[in-house]
Amino acid sequence: MSLLVLLAFVAVFAGVVGTYWLFILKPEQQSTETLQRRLKGTAAPEKRKASKILRADAEVSSLDQLDALLKRVSGLNRPLADLIEQSGVKISVGGLLIASAALGLIAFIVGYIGFRLIVAGLILAPIFAFAPFFFLKWKRTKRILMFEEQFPEALDLLARSLRAGHALTTGIALVAEEMPAPVGPEFRLLYDRQNFGMPFPDALRDFGERIPVLDAKFFTTAVLIQREAGGNLSEVLGNLSSVIRERFRVKRQVRVLSAHGRITGWVLSGLPPALAAAFMLTSENHIQTLVNEPLGQQMIMGAIGLQVTGTLIIRKLVDIEY
Repeated sequence: MSLLVLLAFVAVFAGVVGTYWLFILKPEQQSTETLQRRLKGTAAPEKRKASKILRADAEVSSLDQLDALLKRVSGLNRPLADLIEQSGVKISVGGLLIASAALGLIAFIVGYIGFRLIVAGLILAPIFAFAPFFFLKWKRTKRILMFEEQFPEALDLLARSLRAGHALTTGIALVAEEMPAPVGPEFRLLYDRQNFGMPFPDALRDFGERIPVLDAKFFTTAVLIQREAGGNLSEVLGNLSSVIRERFRVKRQVRVLSAHGRITGWVLSGLPPALAAAFMLTSENHIQTLVNEPLGQQMIMGAIGLQVTGTLIIRKLVDIEY
């Protein structure tokens, strides 16, 4: 029992410290770094590393053996590398896999020792092993949503730059300097790639592929068509900005209307695991009876299958395309 109390204390303490760092210390550090970069003027771009521009030669792990192994398995390496790049988290593919394996092993040991059930360890291990991937997906979703909010303003700034007589590449550099993350760094990478020798159409197509947002693909297509056929690019970008803002307004309305269904899905999906964890702490004998009996094991497997199926159905119902 003392071990459970110690684990609960460690978990609560880590949650409080992590929340304080995430919502208080990290924003303050980012604001300070942004202010220092603006005060230094042109000194900040000199610190950028060339490894971000040459994506194909980037290391996937600091360990030579793991780096060579992951580069051979391109089917696993590339999706994970894309997930890390789109999430904006500074971690390598090898570091992600090592963290996943370590968390899974620690969760198995804690579950087996804390609950005195090997099944508890087997249940906790995959949950914590996949936690880094879920975190990266959450960061990617949050970053994409922020990109969608900032993108119309970036297009307006680029359109005003073109109306003032600047070249397109100059306007892209202006957006990279003035817009915050994530729009600013993405335009900075676009500008750096074409500035260091990559053909501008190729750099623009890579920009559209790197950002999994339909608006970015519209922007890429509009610029490429204008370069081939000509036309008033500033007017096209202004109209595209208006369309994106209107679509984003509709998107918010859809999220408001589907909020009840999404909350219901979260509650129904989280209720059975929460009850199982509560019974493990309060009525351990009941859980052992369910786990040790063959019929109980079949019931657990059937419940897990129905739970996953119901969660996927609810998610499909509330996932409205717009």
